[in-house]
Amino acid sequence: MSEIVPNRGIWINGVERPGRSGKKLDVVNPHNGLTLATVAMASRDDAEDAIVSAQSTFRTQLRDMPIFERAAILRRTAEEIRKGSKELIEIVVAEAGKPIRDVTREIGRASTLLDLAADYAMVQTGQVLPMDIVESGVNRTGLATRVPVGVIVAIVPSNSPVNLTINKVGPAIAAGNAVIIKPSDQTPISALWLAAAFKRAGLPDGAINVVIGEVEEAIEPLVRDLRVRMISITGGVPAGLAVIKAAGIKKVVLELGSSAANIVRADADVASAAKTLATSAYLSSGQACISAQRIFVHESVKEEFVSAFVKAAEAMKIGDPMDPEVEIGPMVSQVQAQRVLGWIEEAKAAGAKVLTGGVAVARTIAPTLLSDVSDKVTLASSEAFAPVAVLEGFTDDDAVIEKVNSSIFGLQAGVFTNDLKAAFRFGKDIEAGAIWINDSSRYRQDNYPFGGMKFSGIGREGVQYAIEEMTEWKFVGFKLGASKGIL
Repeated sequence: MSEIVPNRGIWINGVERPGRSGKKLDVVNPHNGLTLATVAMASRDDAEDAIVSAQSTFRTQLRDMPIFERAAILRRTAEEIRKGSKELIEIVVAEAGKPIRDVTREIGRASTLLDLAADYAMVQTGQVLPMDIVESGVNRTGLATRVPVGVIVAIVPSNSPVNLTINKVGPAIAAGNAVIIKPSDQTPISALWLAAAFKRAGLPDGAINVVIGEVEEAIEPLVRDLRVRMISITGGVPAGLAVIKAAGIKKVVLELGSSAANIVRADADVASAAKTLATSAYLSSGQACISAQRIFVHESVKEEFVSAFVKAAEAMKIGDPMDPEVEIGPMVSQVQAQRVLGWIEEAKAAGAKVLTGGVAVARTIAPTLLSDVSDKVTLASSEAFAPVAVLEGFTDDDAVIEKVNSSIFGLQAGVFTNDLKAAFRFGKDIEAGAIWINDSSRYRQDNYPFGGMKFSGIGREGVQYAIEEMTEWKFVGFKLGASKGIL
């Protein structure tokens, strides 16, 4: 990254330009506190320009663009990411504070996701429907097709800024939609980089716009506008509730996080489960919605598990996220670190035991495992989004399933067992959008339906399933000859 702090703006109709709110945003490196860039933020007029640009491009170019052209643009953008990966990786490490080894995986996954979106764009299908299921349908036939919804607003958090943007934009473009990206204030530079990459790949101006700004001036006007036909947000429950209240009658996909549960039965490979769950809980300072937060271990193997887990946790390297050996970088802000330290102190005051960690270190929190955590404290029920996990023993499968399902969340879960019958039972009875057997809640790839139950969200991501969310059924009926009745 350059030592000179650049002035950046917003991306409207294929051009990066200053926002007109008169307000500035400093993008700060969480690791060293240095300012990376100053961004001129958007006004309501800028939000209006983004909507006009997106709607015009959708109507005049995108919705009638041949599928092979959309697919080719997605593949060329994937190649732009691969060619520019070194620069993009450095940007994300600097603005998000995420370790370079984790960011490298993220960027690789994003380019693969675009190739996958191109593949799925090529196999979209409709239906030919027989109408003669009733007498009046004789000599009638029908075509049911999926059509793009139009203008989509994609609201993206800071923890995986490239991949979570591509998760939304790739399927949207594959389906023929235009997208307005609202990145996190912490990570706008990577969003601007991606917009420019799509432009270089041949995406028409206006198909992607990037709006950076405050809720009242930039986000709320986008969410409320009737010309915006869908909102896709990855964020917290308060943000999701605000979107639901403001959006009105339009499609909404909400991915709102979790306090992900993971279960280790007595018949599991305990050492392997412990190592896997330590990585799941603490990688990138635990700043992932599917990080292992609640860990339930059978009492007969709890001592063995804790010993192996603590050893693995304490071996994880903390430090400069540009160091390829570092697994735990800074939390996204010191405000968030202090919030979680407060939650730990609350749990300790209610009788919790700290098995490892529990203290601030190197602009994050040392990998922390607590036991004997009261159900009444914040850590027992809220998403920590930090390198903190809570441990609880169990002896009965029914009881632990009930405990897991008592959460308001239900995004992903992990179950470690070598009993096939038990694996199917847990997969059926746990209330979560996805359950991984012999892997942690943190594993994710992009060809399965990803999304939550209960307060974890509405709708699904995963390329094929996101395309379905970002399209609508449209029916055209034909009367081809004489027919009885008007029904």
